[in-house]
Amino acid sequence: MGKTIDLISLFFIIRVIRKNKMGALCDKGLQTRKEGTLKEKKEKMENQPDLLKNLLANVKEYKAAAIATPLFMLLEVVMEMVIPLLMKSIIDDGVEAGNMSHIIKVGIVMIIAAGGGLFAGVMGGKYGAKASAGFAKNLRKAEFENIQRYSFSNIDKFSSSSLITRLTTDVTNVQNAFQMSLRMGVRAPFSLIIALIMSVYIGHTLSLVYFVAIVVLAIVIIILLPITKRLFDQVFKRYDAMNASVQENITGVRVVKAYVREDYEKEKFTEASNAIYKMFIKVETVLASVTPIMMATVYACILGISWFGAKMIINSGGTTMTTGGLMSMLTYCMNVLMSMMMLAMIFMMITMSISSANRIVEVILEEPSIQNPEDPVMNVKDGSIEFENVHFGYNDTAEKYVLENINLSIKSGETIGIIGGTGSAKTSLVNLISRLYDVKSGSVKVGGIDVRDYDIKTLRDEVAVVLQKNVLFSGTIYENLRWGDKNATDEEVKKACELACADEFIEKFPDGYNTYIEQGGTNVSGGQRQRLCIARALLKKPKILILDDSTSAVDTATDAKIRRAFREEIPGTTKLIIAQRVSSVMDADRILVMDDGEISAFGTHEELLESNEIYRDVYESQSGSGNGDFDEKEVEIDG
Repeated sequence: MGKTIDLISLFFIIRVIRKNKMGALCDKGLQTRKEGTLKEKKEKMENQPDLLKNLLANVKEYKAAAIATPLFMLLEVVMEMVIPLLMKSIIDDGVEAGNMSHIIKVGIVMIIAAGGGLFAGVMGGKYGAKASAGFAKNLRKAEFENIQRYSFSNIDKFSSSSLITRLTTDVTNVQNAFQMSLRMGVRAPFSLIIALIMSVYIGHTLSLVYFVAIVVLAIVIIILLPITKRLFDQVFKRYDAMNASVQENITGVRVVKAYVREDYEKEKFTEASNAIYKMFIKVETVLASVTPIMMATVYACILGISWFGAKMIINSGGTTMTTGGLMSMLTYCMNVLMSMMMLAMIFMMITMSISSANRIVEVILEEPSIQNPEDPVMNVKDGSIEFENVHFGYNDTAEKYVLENINLSIKSGETIGIIGGTGSAKTSLVNLISRLYDVKSGSVKVGGIDVRDYDIKTLRDEVAVVLQKNVLFSGTIYENLRWGDKNATDEEVKKACELACADEFIEKFPDGYNTYIEQGGTNVSGGQRQRLCIARALLKKPKILILDDSTSAVDTATDAKIRRAFREEIPGTTKLIIAQRVSSVMDADRILVMDDGEISAFGTHEELLESNEIYRDVYESQSGSGNGDFDEKEVEIDG
């Protein structure tokens, strides 16, 4: 009964793993393609011991449970293997001899053995669940903690959906494989070995039937497993295509509806879904053939033992083989063959989970490209910024740097406007200040000290960045704003909102600052979201404030109010304002014009109007029509 329940649960878990693995989003697509070469496959084979070592290092405080589980499973197997021998004794020495006393004594021992097996099985399940769940918890924790240490360049290696899948689906796959390895991985081989030993002990000649059945089952497994794996690999690729379609549709659902392309998207999804359906038919056909083949082998084995065993009993008069011995042989027959089936399925599960294990270890072992120096500087003197012959690129193999020959000096407290066309590397430039990326050559200094010499937390606490993509988290406005300073008082929060002109709309909400913000800030407008993010950054009371096109969704009047508030209320803070509108930066102390990763010009609004053709043409375009665009003007100039 215990084996039947374990087999049913194992089948169920394999199904879940299969679905989870197939349900993983298309984040696996690019990396899966990269892993196809023979060289990489060879490296993976060589690294399997390291893979196992790195995984098991996360068992940690659950080692005792992980050790107790196989011990209890072994005890369960021993108790189960004793019962057929006791049955033999009851029949041969009790029933046939008419010895009721012997039947009662052995029966009591059988009850104790069955009770012991039941207890061991329950405890094995309990500790197995505890060990596997704890192992999964530690894996997720190890992944998440390392992700928090990643620099932007590390994050660029993994898509966000890939990291989510590695924290969820992949961990679940490994968790299930770990639990089954602790339980059935111990139970099946020991059950097989002990059953074979007992069978040979009871009737070595008759036990030859087992070995014939084992050979047959082994051949079936060896033939079918590679076929199944190959088909599953194909199914996973089809799932990648379908998930890519789903992700694209959901992400761009507003565009789909705006262009009334729902029918087209349905057809595309149906086509991808049908392709998976056809592949699944092939896979399930192969899998469906396993069960009847194995059951046919089991029944053939039972028939063989019954036939030859009965002949041996009749021909020898019960001396070579007894009735009790035959019954024990039949019981051991089921143990042997069911153990073979368990081993086959465990092997299949582990094979399916190896890719998940590799993906998890990749995240855990990824070394952050930006780390603290040995003796970091713990204080930022002021908000002065210097770029000294800086070159920067996101990719070491790229032929051209993103930023080249950047030499720049900004005084503490200055307001600097940064303007340039799309792709001119404005964001890349400011990302170097808070050390979100490291330069390839040259140096970036804040407060006269190279940013690489600072403690990372100290530096980033003094450099507040409002990114292009404004992100708010689920929670109240108070909770979101206190990301800037968790200890900020209500008065400080409201003051920051006044500077960011966010108080105008917050106070109109029924719940005011206790208004609940949905995940991503979907229940506030783009302009409101930008002003909340600016207020959040101001709460840090930074020495440097960077606004990366952070007022693009704000009307020009509010934009002017925010800039005036900055000028009057935080004069000591160095302010870098990236913008597409010249009006957003024209009153800055100086304006930096970026062009294709280089500094085109740097000066005041009046100086640039006289000396820089790009700036002058964009200004005249925007002033004349009111809707001039930097990129558009750039095209005209290039043309």
